[in-house]
Amino acid sequence: MKNSGRLSLWERYLSREISIEFKACLYFFCVLFYYGVYRLCTGRNTAELLHMAEMILLCYAAGYLQVYVLWNFDEAEKLGKKETAGLVICMLIYTAGSWLFNWLDRSIAATAGFAAWTAVMFFSAFLVYRYRRILDDKKLNEDLKIFQARGGESAT
Repeated sequence: MKNSGRLSLWERYLSREISIEFKACLYFFCVLFYYGVYRLCTGRNTAELLHMAEMILLCYAAGYLQVYVLWNFDEAEKLGKKETAGLVICMLIYTAGSWLFNWLDRSIAATAGFAAWTAVMFFSAFLVYRYRRILDDKKLNEDLKIFQARGGESAT
């Protein structure tokens, strides 16, 4: 395999799959947290395994949709119209899932709260990814300055 500085098709695919895996885990935790708080507030201290299975499957499905169809909006450089549309679409998918699978007892108030929760969840992820890119850029610039100060010598 040539190393031309560009990612191969396999590497791009693998990068997307890792991104989906990370999103599914992160968003599953957020959804499960809201569900758990809801269950505690309604006097139940157990979670339904079927609900949790539905949640993780929905998180994976939404992750694939996000990465391959909805412009990977949470990792975008800016939150423009297209990215906001992706955020709203995913928020509606998660909210519809919560209603369809009866995670929140089809409570209108709890479901509306969940919709808001998912919007905040996606916006927070957007901010975290954005800040991570800023830190990565800063680190790369520091490394470049160190390399240039050494006279561009190879470390081999």
